[in-house]
Amino acid sequence: MATGTLQLLWGPVAVLVLQLPLLHSYSSSLPFQTVQNCTKKQYFDISSMACVRCGAHQQTSNDGMSCVCLPGYQLTSNKGGPSIACQKCPEIYPAVTQDGWSCIKCSSGAVIDNHGKCQCPTGHILVERTITGIPLSEALCETCNTMGPSFSTPDLLGNRCIRCHETFIKTTQSCDCQTNILTGGLCFLADPKRLITSVVTNIFYAQGLTVLSAWFATHLKASAITCLRFANITACQALGNMCVMTMNSINLATASNDACRLHQTIFKKTLNLGITHSISSWRKNLPWLYYDNHYGVVSKIVHEVPFPTTFHFKKFFQHTELHFVIAKYNARGYFLNWEKVTGGTLQLCPDTMTRLNSAYIFGTTYQQRCTLPVSKLLSKYGDVHFYDVYMFYKGKNGEDKLWAIAVRNLNLQYNGEFVNQGNRINNWYLTRRIFLVDTLSGREINLENQPKVIRVASHIKISINLVPHTLQGKIFPPIITIGYTDIKIQNPDLQTISISFSVEYKMDLLTAEQNTKIALGFLSGLSVIYSVLKTASWKRRIGSPMIDIPTVLKFLLFYAGDLANTFFLVTFGTGLYWLIFFKGQHIVAVLLPTPSQESHFISCVASAFALKVLQLLHKLGHQLTVDIFFIDWERPVGKIVKSVAGGGDIKTVPAPVSIWRTYFVANEWSNIQTIRKINPIFQITAVLFFLEVVGFANLASMDPYSNLSRNTESNVAPLSRILRYGIATSIWLAVGLIQIIFCRSIYERFVEDRISQFIDVCSISNISVIILSHRCFGYYIHGRSVHGHADTNMEEMNLNLKREAENLCGQRGLLPNTETETFQIFITSKIREQYDKIREPLHWTNGPARLLNCSGDSIEHRMKAYNTTNKFLGSFIDHALRDMDYIVQDKLLVERIIGMELHEPIDKTVFYNDENLSFTDVLYYGNEGTLLIFDTLFFCVVDLAAQNFVFAAFLTYVQQKVIQFIRHAAGRKNLAAKTLIDERFLL
Repeated sequence: MATGTLQLLWGPVAVLVLQLPLLHSYSSSLPFQTVQNCTKKQYFDISSMACVRCGAHQQTSNDGMSCVCLPGYQLTSNKGGPSIACQKCPEIYPAVTQDGWSCIKCSSGAVIDNHGKCQCPTGHILVERTITGIPLSEALCETCNTMGPSFSTPDLLGNRCIRCHETFIKTTQSCDCQTNILTGGLCFLADPKRLITSVVTNIFYAQGLTVLSAWFATHLKASAITCLRFANITACQALGNMCVMTMNSINLATASNDACRLHQTIFKKTLNLGITHSISSWRKNLPWLYYDNHYGVVSKIVHEVPFPTTFHFKKFFQHTELHFVIAKYNARGYFLNWEKVTGGTLQLCPDTMTRLNSAYIFGTTYQQRCTLPVSKLLSKYGDVHFYDVYMFYKGKNGEDKLWAIAVRNLNLQYNGEFVNQGNRINNWYLTRRIFLVDTLSGREINLENQPKVIRVASHIKISINLVPHTLQGKIFPPIITIGYTDIKIQNPDLQTISISFSVEYKMDLLTAEQNTKIALGFLSGLSVIYSVLKTASWKRRIGSPMIDIPTVLKFLLFYAGDLANTFFLVTFGTGLYWLIFFKGQHIVAVLLPTPSQESHFISCVASAFALKVLQLLHKLGHQLTVDIFFIDWERPVGKIVKSVAGGGDIKTVPAPVSIWRTYFVANEWSNIQTIRKINPIFQITAVLFFLEVVGFANLASMDPYSNLSRNTESNVAPLSRILRYGIATSIWLAVGLIQIIFCRSIYERFVEDRISQFIDVCSISNISVIILSHRCFGYYIHGRSVHGHADTNMEEMNLNLKREAENLCGQRGLLPNTETETFQIFITSKIREQYDKIREPLHWTNGPARLLNCSGDSIEHRMKAYNTTNKFLGSFIDHALRDMDYIVQDKLLVERIIGMELHEPIDKTVFYNDENLSFTDVLYYGNEGTLLIFDTLFFCVVDLAAQNFVFAAFLTYVQQKVIQFIRHAAGRKNLAAKTLIDERFLL
C-alpha cells in the first residue's frame, strides 16, 4: 500500500522535475486586454484573458463574452459560450426563430428585424410553435382580444397576451385608452383637470442646468393620479420620492404642477383619509415628507421636546450609542426593508467598519471627508434608494419605539428662497426623506442612457443639542443637515466630488458665556485697581506729583499686563473646566463647544497673548534703562614713587586700586541678567514627553474617552482647541512650577544659588551695587568687605574667609551686628539731582563732536565722573553727607501687600530691609511668572494655529533664545554705559 502511494505521488513529481528547465524558459508576462478591446468579430476569452476571433458565420454577443450566429444563420451546435456552430437558412425560410435553432418564414404582417428574426406590429404577439411545441413553417402574428370579457394585451416582450391594467378596463371597458389620459402605462379619465394640467417634468439643477427627465415624464402623472384616485400606497411613495428628487422645493407663486406641488395638492384633497400616529403632517397612505411650517414649530421640534432617553459616556452604562434606523424605499415606491444605520449606510466615504461606526458613539464629535470619482458613484448607485430616518429607543414599559428625525435640506427652496440656509430656525422648512446619490432623474429621453446630471449628498451633518440645566444626560432629538451638489456629467473618470459627513454635539453656552463675562469683568475691575496702585507707586518713585500723558501711558502699560493675566487665568480655568468635567462625567451634563462656539475663547487667548507681549516688552524696556553703579570701597594701601611728566622730579602718590574687581563683579552681574528658575530646554523636553510620549495629547480628542493611548483604527474624533489649550497650559505650568519649587527648595539650597553667590562676590570684592530702577527708587546691595580691603593674596584671602566663618570678625550687614545686605531704597529728590549733576558730563560724549576736543577728553570725563560718583555714593552710604542722610527700617505689611510706599522721603532717604532679594525684579530671575505665562501662551498660540505640539515647542525654544540674546546684548550695553566700564571688558 505504501509503495503504491509513493508511486502515485512520484509520477507527477517526476514529470514536474523533468519539466523544470522548460518552465524556466517561459516568461510570466501577458498583454492586458478587456472586453472593450475586442472587435465585433471577437469575444473575450476568460481562460486566456484575451480577445479571440469568433468562428465562421458568427459575431460577438451583446456582453462580449461569447459568440452568436450572424443574422440569417441558425444554430446547429451549442456547447456553451463561444463553442457554437452556425448554418445559413434557406432562401424560402429567411428568418430565424427566437431561440435561434430553426429557420422560419415570416407572415405577411411581420418584418425581419436587424437580428434576422420576425417582429410583429404593435398589439400583436409572435407565434412560432404549436401549443405542443411543434415548429411552424411560417411565424404568425396574432391579435390580442382587447374587448371584454378577455381584456387582453401583449406583454412587454410580446410573447403572450395578458390582462390589461384595471385602469383601462374601468375607463374604456377595453384595453384601448382612446382619447383619455395615457401615462406611465395607465389610463385615466381627464379628471381632475387641476392635477394633470401644467405638469412639470423638467428638473432644475444648479448653474442653470435643466433636464427633461425621462423618469418624471414616464411616472409623474401616473403616480400622482393613482395616488389621488386610488390612494395607492406605492404610487404615493413614488410621487413622494420624485418630490425628494427635486429637493422638496415648493413654489406657490406659479401655476405649474411639479412633483412637490402635486404631493401638496393630494395632501389637501385626501383629508378624509385621516392622519398617521397622531402626526398632523403625516397623511394616511401618503409618505411623510414635511413638518408643519407654522411659525415657531421648528423651535418646538428642535429645542422644546427632549428625547426620552438618558445618555451616558462610559461603556459600562447603557445608552452610550445613537441607535438610528431607516425605512428604505426604492424609486418606484416599494418598501425594501428596515435597516440599522451602521457603517456606511449614510456615509459615502469608504473606511473601516470600526471607524465608520464611531460616528454613532454618543459624545464623539465625528468628521469624515474624502474625494470620490464620479465614475464610482455612477457604477455603485445605479439604483436610487430613499431613507426615512428614525431613532430607536425603549418606551417606559420596555417596548420598542421610534422617533422621527427631522431633516434640514440646505437645497430646499420655498417660493424661490433657500430658507434653510439662514440661522433663523423659525424660517426653516424641515423635511423627512433623504437620498444619497440620484443617478436616475437626470436621464433624458431614455432611462437606459447615462445621466446628464447627478445629484450627490456632499454634506451631511447630524446635530445633537443637550437639554440645558438638567444635568441628566438629556438631549433634544437630532437634526440632520444635508446639502446636495449637482454634477454635470462630462468625463466621469476625471471628475471628482468632495464628500463630508459629521456628527456635531452642542449645548447652550449662554450661561457659560455669562459666567465668563462676569469673571472677566470682576477680574478686570481688580486689574484696574491694581494698575492704579502700580501707577501711583510709579509716580511716587519717579518723584512726579502731576498726572500727565506719560502717567496715562504708564497706566495703560500696567493695565495691559494685568489684563493679560486676567485673560490667561480665565482661559486657563475654562480649558481646565472642560477637560475635567467633559472627560470625567458619566451621565452627560456638559458637551464641548463646537468649533464655531470656540471663537470667543480663541479671541480671549489671542488677547491674552497680545497683551502679554506688550507687558514683556514693557518689562524688558524697563530693565534695559535702569541706572546701576558699582561702589568700590577699596582704599589705596601704601604709596608708590612716580616721576612727573615733563620734568625730572619724582614724587610719591597713593598706590592705585585695582579695577579688575569691578570688572569681575560687572561680568557676574551681566551673566545673571538672564538666568531663570526653570531650565527652558528641560521645560520643553518634559512638556513634549508628557504630551506626545505619555499621550496626554490624546485627551484633547472630542470624544468621551480618557485614554492616553489611541490607535488609528478608533481615532476618528477631531481635536478640541479648548481641550488642547487646557492640556497644554496645565502641563506647561505644572512642569514650570515643579521646576521653580525644585530650584528654590533643593537646587539653590544644596547645589548652586547664583543670586546669593553674586552677593557673596560683591562682599568678597569689597564692592557694593546701587540700582536705580526709577528716578527716586531702586535697590542697594551692600558689598563692603568686613575685612576692610579685598586686594590681597590668596593666603590672606583664605584667612579672612576662615575668620568670617568662625565669627571672628564683624557681620556683613549695612548696620552693625546685622546680616542684611540687600535693601530697597527710596531716595530724596536732592540726592537724585546731585547724582544726575555728577554724571551730566557723560551725556556730552553722545552729543555733537564739537563739544569734545579729542578722544582723550572723553576718557578723562569718564574717569572723573566715575571717581566722583564712587566718592559721592560712598560718602552717602557712610553718612558723610550731613544734608543727605538716610535711615534703615522695615516695610509695613500694607506696603508689602500693595507694592507701594506710603510715605515719600523728604529730608532723609529710606532704606527698606529686603530679605526677599527684590532687586531681581530688574533681572529675568525676578520675573519668572511673567516669562512662564508668556512662554505658555506662545506655545499654545502656535499650537492652536498649527495643531502641532512639536512645531510649537521648536518655535518656543527659538523665541526664548532670540529674546534672551537680545536682552543680554542690550543689557550689556546699558551696563557699560551706566557703570562707565568699557564694553570690551564685559563678556
